[in-house]
Amino acid sequence: MLEKLIIQKTLRVPASHGAAGDGTVVARQLDAALLDVGFSASRALLEHIGALAPAPAMDLAATVVSAVRELVGDHVQHNAYFIGFPDGVPDTIEFWTDRLRAAVLTGGGTATDAQLRDAVASGGVNLLDLPAYGVYQHTYAELLAVHDALIAAAGDRVTLLRLGDAADVEAARLYLALAGSSTPHGEADLALLSELAVACVDAAQPAEVPVRENRAVLNGVRLVLGRPLVGVDTTTDVLRLACHVSGGDASLETPTRFRAFRRPERRMLLAALNEVVGASPDKLGDVVRYAERWKRLGERLHPHEYGQWPHAQKVFTVARGERRVPNLAGRAETAIRAGAIGPAASVLSAAPGLLLRSADRLLRMASPSERTAVVEAVTDALGSASGRVLLSLREHVDNRLTPASARMYVNRSRRAWVGPDQRPPLPAGLVAELSSLLDAEISARLPAPERPLVVDPEVLDVALPLSGKAAEGGFAVLPRGSRAAVSGELLRFFTYWRQTSRRTDYDLSVLLLDDEFHSAGQVSWTNYHHDGVVHSGDVTDATNGATEFIDVPLTVGGQYVVPQVYIYAGESFDEVAESMFGYQTRTRDQRGAPFDARTVRARSHLRGQGQVALPMVFARGERGWQAVWLHLYLRGRPSFNKVEDNTFTTADRVRALMERRYLTVSYLVDRWRARAEVMTWNGRLPDEPVTFIGIEAPEDLPEGSETYTLDRLSELIPE
Repeated sequence: MLEKLIIQKTLRVPASHGAAGDGTVVARQLDAALLDVGFSASRALLEHIGALAPAPAMDLAATVVSAVRELVGDHVQHNAYFIGFPDGVPDTIEFWTDRLRAAVLTGGGTATDAQLRDAVASGGVNLLDLPAYGVYQHTYAELLAVHDALIAAAGDRVTLLRLGDAADVEAARLYLALAGSSTPHGEADLALLSELAVACVDAAQPAEVPVRENRAVLNGVRLVLGRPLVGVDTTTDVLRLACHVSGGDASLETPTRFRAFRRPERRMLLAALNEVVGASPDKLGDVVRYAERWKRLGERLHPHEYGQWPHAQKVFTVARGERRVPNLAGRAETAIRAGAIGPAASVLSAAPGLLLRSADRLLRMASPSERTAVVEAVTDALGSASGRVLLSLREHVDNRLTPASARMYVNRSRRAWVGPDQRPPLPAGLVAELSSLLDAEISARLPAPERPLVVDPEVLDVALPLSGKAAEGGFAVLPRGSRAAVSGELLRFFTYWRQTSRRTDYDLSVLLLDDEFHSAGQVSWTNYHHDGVVHSGDVTDATNGATEFIDVPLTVGGQYVVPQVYIYAGESFDEVAESMFGYQTRTRDQRGAPFDARTVRARSHLRGQGQVALPMVFARGERGWQAVWLHLYLRGRPSFNKVEDNTFTTADRVRALMERRYLTVSYLVDRWRARAEVMTWNGRLPDEPVTFIGIEAPEDLPEGSETYTLDRLSELIPE
């Protein structure tokens, strides 16, 4: 399982320690099998498998094929409701009428229009009860039988797999990279980090774990295994750890129901608290923010039974309100409410990250005489804040010259809501001053490349991964705000879900918007056709898994194409056994089954909180069509959600995101141009080792080259 996860995360195949022999036949079979799903093996990988005995060669090949099929969503059967899709899809009303006639008929014959009107007028018609509605009427094998094999096209995707080191070496390398990352991870990477932390608990550990959620994951493993905790330097670190090992939210965004802790675990948690508070009593100021959770945790830890740790007991007296400890944020807020903006900035200077996150608010509220003091405090804080905070502030000020058409808020669960932007713009001179200060500090932190820098133009529009919370796991998934060129003539969206225990109905839909973000039409289970866009049919039960497709010719009218997934009934995105969204691109004359892995351009998990998923939007521009990643979820209704009821809500969020300027990889590349030789990748291999930055690295780069691809872009963020 760990080897499969390494392949999916890095596109590197851990080398096998199997016996040597002649596995050339297996290598050829693997090469053919990979091409069927849009992958190819590097020369070194094929040579490695060919040098293994047939049994270990077959084991490794099976692991590789299983990993990549799962990565692109080819591990499940993607059946379509209408067997001939995209051909043979009827008009929606005609189809419903046909199903209604079948329901009215009781003894054969033909239902009259009067009988149909009477059935509808009775108020007892439910689409789900109509004969054969929403349930597959053919098997997956029968669907494949009516479709020819896919016609290959030059633009079909081919993703390269490389040979890695031994599995333990690859695991250790990936563990150190994930644990030592300076940016927070999404759910998929946190789960992978947890797996690796178990495997690498006795291996080398990262010198520092900057992200506190990562510390909680690592310490969760160490707590269960009875190993010393690492990096615990605040009371909140202990709370995060307790939440994580209880199966709750280590980010502390949502409350956790704490599990019972074993006595050794209680000792470790209380000892850690005692050490933190004993070393710095001011750390008690953080307790009041999560007072209720500390009270619940106290019920599980029984701190009164451990008199040897008196400092730990103080945490729970603060939580119960028996002791008051002012914290830094509270003192700053008191000053702000009193109109003392300069003193508030001075207080926040003790926490550079918090000061920079508060900079916009302080600058807006400061009088002209105080603004200079705030800018000076911000300037002094730049050298102490993390690179991720600096880049976040740089992106923020770049969007503050004019009010946004709508201000969008997105939490760590990717739940989005909008409101009017009532903030006055920051003065242009102030924005220019802050931008210049930030550019200088960020540039100074970027390491000077030891080799020439070669940059693939396709990566320049990828948003900097300042947080893994702004993306889903999957294949070729980019951070929110990233743009990627769309090739081909036809977009095909697909969503797959498999329910856990109760009937679950998800609905794939497409909303078309014009250049003013007004509705230009929709396609969904209520409207199978519009302007050449075609729906594959409504599936309403996913006991064995279900897939819906929508075809969108890129000649469609409208400026924006917004695919969405609605929960009509049943389990949420977090409750189903599996759910995904992805898109394929094809030429108009490419035929084949509705799903073919070779044409999958991206596939993402659907695991957010909300009843409506907005994974991405496709925008028509001067350079043609682009895919823009959203990774958003809307609250929606508890059930019966559909595209017609969310047109304005969706349009507001799409507009807010499309109008926002994101910091992309091109920003960092521009900073490097003044310090290093930067070349644009043109497809020709260089003669000397280089540092390559791109979506995928080319094969046969000179030995000694270093590559930064999608799985490593976060490592470009300066510390």
